[in-house]
Amino acid sequence: MSAAFLTAAELRDGGPEGLTKALERTLWHLGFHDVRVIDGAHDHGADLLAVRDREQWVFQSKWKAHGTADHAGVDDLERARTHYRADKAVLVTNTNITASAEARRRALAGIGVDITLWHGATLDAIGQRMPDHVPAPYALRPYQEQAVAAIERDLDAKGTALLVLATGLGKTVVGGEVVGNLLVSRPDARVLVVAHMRDLVGQLEKALWRHLPKSVPTRLLTGESKPRALDGVVVATVESALSAVRAGYKPDLIMIDETHHVAETGRFAELLDLCGTAGRFGVTATPWRGDKFDITARFGHPSFKMGIAEGMAAGYLSAVDYKLYADGVDWDAVQDISRHGYSIKDLNRRLFLPQRDEEIVEHLRTAWRETAEPRAIVFCQTIEHAEHMADLLAVADPAWANASHLHSGLSKRHRDVLLNEFRLGRVPVITCVDVFNEGVDVPDVNLIAFLRVTHSRRIFVQQLGRGLRLSPGKKALKVLDFVTDIRRAAAVLNLRRTLEAEETEHLELPHVSRIEFQDETVGSLMDMWIQDAADLETAADEVRLQFPLPKGIL
Repeated sequence: MSAAFLTAAELRDGGPEGLTKALERTLWHLGFHDVRVIDGAHDHGADLLAVRDREQWVFQSKWKAHGTADHAGVDDLERARTHYRADKAVLVTNTNITASAEARRRALAGIGVDITLWHGATLDAIGQRMPDHVPAPYALRPYQEQAVAAIERDLDAKGTALLVLATGLGKTVVGGEVVGNLLVSRPDARVLVVAHMRDLVGQLEKALWRHLPKSVPTRLLTGESKPRALDGVVVATVESALSAVRAGYKPDLIMIDETHHVAETGRFAELLDLCGTAGRFGVTATPWRGDKFDITARFGHPSFKMGIAEGMAAGYLSAVDYKLYADGVDWDAVQDISRHGYSIKDLNRRLFLPQRDEEIVEHLRTAWRETAEPRAIVFCQTIEHAEHMADLLAVADPAWANASHLHSGLSKRHRDVLLNEFRLGRVPVITCVDVFNEGVDVPDVNLIAFLRVTHSRRIFVQQLGRGLRLSPGKKALKVLDFVTDIRRAAAVLNLRRTLEAEETEHLELPHVSRIEFQDETVGSLMDMWIQDAADLETAADEVRLQFPLPKGIL
């Protein structure tokens, strides 16, 4: 059986972007990982970068409606091979190349520069011979199998289902299995997968490839991408999905990613109402919403759930070595604070004295030297702060010379190249704002520093989750939290208490999590003050607090 996305007609009709996308999906089937499209301005002649067997491959795709690709593609590829320090280089076209292009390729081979050609016939042969499914590096974990079965059971019984899995536990893997299983039993079923952001939609489509047979096409539907057909699996932004449904598109199953974005009213609510007969299930790592709307009203109670503490205690997430730096507590204010009810906003301003960036760098240097093969993410306060910290780190230590910043102000291509360099170890530290909150997989991260305080429980859990994925040789995630908010202390204390309760049932784990304050005097104070941590960590700025006067503090 050939791959649906590698037929001559599909490649011709898909245009330049279609060829690049088909190539990207093909590389997953061929056992590549960290495949990234980098086509665009200043791409230095490359369209895709991919890694296999710790080698960097670079690809240049040349689409032609008619005729053949000329020597410009060979020249572009050679330029890209040099710029990206690639080990292998491949020129891909849906037709063939000219005689001059072949001559140029042979001339380069004569001086030791090997460029491989995949033309239309090659792609067809690859489509025939490659595995029906993307090779899986590992089987589903037991809890993932339970989650798939629970979702399918609820969909059959009620038509709705909800999955709550902490970041790093594979919520998209579970969702992809549910979709893949449906298409095995009903090959003609129409599946709609929806998310709130265009970048996230693109990542979702690629993640689903690992769960779908090569015979099933996927269609990306956004404001910028309008597929000719809506067969197979359609992955769409909510706005585009609404337009398609209003125009007559009727899915049999809807999966909504990051379900916490579903509100009582709005675009997601309208979409679900218009698709009333379709089965629907949501997946999220963080089910909490700022407006307190309960998403179970739309999807029912969770079919399956597993939180961070449970996942860590069971060994499915990395253990943590978590240290809170609250050295700047203003002890002169403690007595006054204990006697008067202050709002959280006032309390934070009076209690915490933020540390200087230079002090933070020294703490980070110590942690870096204690960590084997360190790879770090530093969460900053603003874009300007992220850029400043990257510059500061780059000159502070030779190991950080290539430290880089990552934020929404950069182009997607720039972000993808940087993440590829990060995965390969060429960039040791990335400073960022919120780019890593959703949809970014970086399992090699083993050091995280929080230089900002988020007042969102959801964002804190998402950011912490970036470092909790397991990877070979990773013993624990080291976390440096320069806390400046009483709610952050509450969140971490709540995590510690939950972990202590969970880990008593999993004494066989090789690495046990440790959560501590750098100054245990401060830790004792916080522990005494913050009795109901789960309530406090979600409190608003205006909430007024009153604490008992701690003994021994004058």
